[in-house]
Amino acid sequence: MTNKSTNTVWHNASVSRADREILHKHKSVVVWFTGLSGSGKSTLAHAVEEYLYRNGKSTYVLDGDNVRHGLCSDLGFSDKDRIENIRRIGEVAKLLTEAGIITLTAFISPFRADRDEVRKRFPHGDFLEIYCECPIETCETRDVKGLYKKARAGEIPFFTGIGSPYQAPLRPEMILNTNELNINECVNKVVDLLIKKYILE
Repeated sequence: MTNKSTNTVWHNASVSRADREILHKHKSVVVWFTGLSGSGKSTLAHAVEEYLYRNGKSTYVLDGDNVRHGLCSDLGFSDKDRIENIRRIGEVAKLLTEAGIITLTAFISPFRADRDEVRKRFPHGDFLEIYCECPIETCETRDVKGLYKKARAGEIPFFTGIGSPYQAPLRPEMILNTNELNINECVNKVVDLLIKKYILE
């Protein structure tokens, strides 16, 4: 549990989330892609963003690697640091939601409890968890960075799927089998979900 800040007061904005959603002409939401390294999270998040951007929507992708260059550059990959990494991302995603943005996150986020804690920070319907389901064998064939090979050689401790577990979601809003579906099929399914949830018209 993190310590709460003291001697601080929450300031309510004069421009509301609803005002911003009217400006953007769509609802805001967090689409949380989770899955093993190599399961297609980042590729899909950026493809969905490109589709939405081309259609005039306000979006932003929070990518696992990119965030660790700045916001979470002080964190390693121990269980404790992974928990803190996801907590920080959840807080940033919440701020972007208040800004009226469709936020797409691409993080392994291996622990179910951490993802559930992030979900609790959002009103019902504002957090859509999408599980990129893919066999680890396929993920390894896509591993252009050679991370799985290093992990199996003992060079990367706590690597998810090898030295550290991945806990799949129990009740995600969507499961995408990225081993069988191509990128366009996945994008279409995500967009259909956003329409079904009244994020998009």
